[in-house]
Order: sequence, then C-alpha cells, then structure tokens
Amino acid sequence: MELALNDADIAFQSEVRAYVAANLDKKVSEKVRLGYGVEKSETDEWTRILNRKGWAAPHWPVEVGGAQWSAVRRHLFDIELRSAHAPELQGFGFSMVGPAIIKYGSDEQKNKYLPKILNAEMSWCQGYSEPQAGSDLASLRTTATSDGDNYVVNGSKIWTSAAELADHIFVLVKTDTDVKPQLGISFLLIDMETPGITVEPLLAFNGVRLWNQVFFDDVVVPKTNRLGEENKGWTVAKNLLGNERLQVSRVAENRRILGNIFTITREEQKRGIAFDDTFWQKLSALEIRLEALDATALRYLSKFDAGGSIGAEVSMLKLKGSQLVQAMDSLMFEAIALYGLPLDSRMRADGTGAIGSDYSDMVASRMYHHRGYTIAGGSSEVQHNIIAQAVLGL
Repeated sequence: MELALNDADIAFQSEVRAYVAANLDKKVSEKVRLGYGVEKSETDEWTRILNRKGWAAPHWPVEVGGAQWSAVRRHLFDIELRSAHAPELQGFGFSMVGPAIIKYGSDEQKNKYLPKILNAEMSWCQGYSEPQAGSDLASLRTTATSDGDNYVVNGSKIWTSAAELADHIFVLVKTDTDVKPQLGISFLLIDMETPGITVEPLLAFNGVRLWNQVFFDDVVVPKTNRLGEENKGWTVAKNLLGNERLQVSRVAENRRILGNIFTITREEQKRGIAFDDTFWQKLSALEIRLEALDATALRYLSKFDAGGSIGAEVSMLKLKGSQLVQAMDSLMFEAIALYGLPLDSRMRADGTGAIGSDYSDMVASRMYHHRGYTIAGGSSEVQHNIIAQAVLGL
C-alpha cells in the first residue's frame, strides 16, 4: 500500500501550519509546551478560532458544522496542532457525545446541543465509571426510575474528568434492573446545574484536581434528555466508544513529546551536559518505534478511507501508542537528571518557579500522570485480550 502523502495532503498540511502559526496565542502554546494546564477560557477561545475556520469538528458531517475530513486528513491535522503545542479541544463534546447526538439524537437535540459544542458555549464530562464498575461498564448501579415524563436518577460516577468545569454530563444509567445488564441501560444528557448533583474532587499526588466523583441524589431529568431508546443506551455507548477508535495511536502526542526531548537535549548540551551513547541509542529506538507506529496508523486509516473494514486490529494502535508516550516520558525524565527530583512549582507553597530550566518543571508530573494512559480508554490487559481473541484467534 502506498503511504506517501499526495500533493493535496501536503498543501493541506501547509495551510494548517500557517493558520495555526497566525492564530494560536503564543502564551497559550508555551503553557502547553511546558506542561502547565491551560484555562478553560483559553481552550474555549481556541475552539472558537478553529470553528470560525470550520475546523473545530474535523470528523462531523458538513451539514452540522463539521469539516467531514478523511481519517488520514484528520490524522495530519492532529499532528500539526499538537506539534504547534495547541491546547486539546474538549474531547467529551467533540469526539464522544457530539457524534452520538448526530447519530441518535432528535432534531430538537441536535439543534440544542451541536451548535453550542462547536462554539464552546457548552462543555461536557462523561458519567460512565463507578466505584463498583470501572472497565466493566455493564455492571453499573446508578439508576433512573421512571416518574411520569421524568427520570429520577440516584447513584454516583467516579474518575469524572472536568466535572468541576463542565455544564453538562452524559450518563449511563440503569432503567431496567430485571434484565441482563446490557439490556437495561439508558443514555441520559443531564445539565450539571440540576438540583441533587454534587461534585467532589479527586486529587493527583501533586495536589492537582484531575478527576472527580459525581453524586446523584434524586436528580430529576426529563425523558426528552434521553439519547436513543430506553434500555438501548448500551448501543449508544458502544457506538460512542467506537467513534474515535481509529484515532487512538497518540502519534501526534508522541511527535510533540519527541520534539520536546530534542529541545531539552540541545539546551542541556549548551549547559555542558553530555549524554552517553546509551541515551542516544534509546532516543533512536523511540524514533524508530514512532515511525513504525505512524506507518501502521496510516495503513489502517488509508484502508478505512478506501472503504475497507477495520476490525480489532486497531487495539494495537492504542496499546503501542500509550506505551510509547510512557517510554518518551521516561527518557525525558532521564534527560533532565536531578532537576526531575524537586517538587514542581505547583507543589511548593513558597510561590517560587521552576528549579532549573523551565522545561524541567513539569516533566515528573507529566510522567506520573501519563502512567494512566495504559489504563484509560481500555487497559493494556484488555487490549491484549482483544488482540488475542479477535485478531489472532487464540
């Protein structure tokens, strides 16, 4: 299969690169490069900038405001944005609930939600995992009891990223407890300002609020907020989880991190730091792994764009991509040496900045946070099982 980019794709890359260079706030880009979190207002503004160009939702159909690009073009777009250290858009809205609303929503729901997602006027979080139901989503216990035109929701969701910022949450709930688990689940869209919703923080080791637990206590939700049929929410959820399954290789993120490693090594060499042959061998090995991952991703994306069927093989992309991020992080940590040991500036109460160079400040925090990449979105163990059963027939 020919994986070389054609002239149109090369021109597209140049157009994206020029637009990003002209429109991305340099201060925001620098925060992303150094690993500091950006404000919601900054991400929202970048979303609106892309939306004015028609690029906020590359995979949505044109008729609902998307660009409807091919999978390969979306891959190239992602690489350009991440290489420029642009903030990530709100994935729960664009990549998850948005496509689900497009496929399963009523006209009223589409008109209500989609324009606001596109223009960063509405933000979402995901209510899937529970204390007793993490990877096994079908075992969830949050219930939605019918009460006339409404549901009354009780239960809790955990590991809910961005719940403290989101104004809406999409939730899997049990609407029938007398059938096999997957058949009794419904998919609800809930306003976070609804009475009875409480959000409690879950903190990372450095005190940063990365997740939340969301509690539902007699929360009244109109049945018009159900997406899809009652008790058929498992179908909606499976489709939602599969929408971006081709875009799970983390090639763009790995290219961004690799660029940071090269920057660090150059700067450290200027300071008189010498890296031995073993370090350069590790770096070369990571480059080779990344090129192999990118070629594999392009092969599947090209096949998909040509109308081919893509099965469970893409689990290899998720597995290898998340592992490569962790390997990149480890080498970056090695490159900054002793500057990786002190607390980062968000953990020190004295208000001082980075110890050493600015690029060293958040390396350790990122490395430990990215340990979750081989769990989130389907753990490596789950991916190995999928590959063994569905690809290798074991």
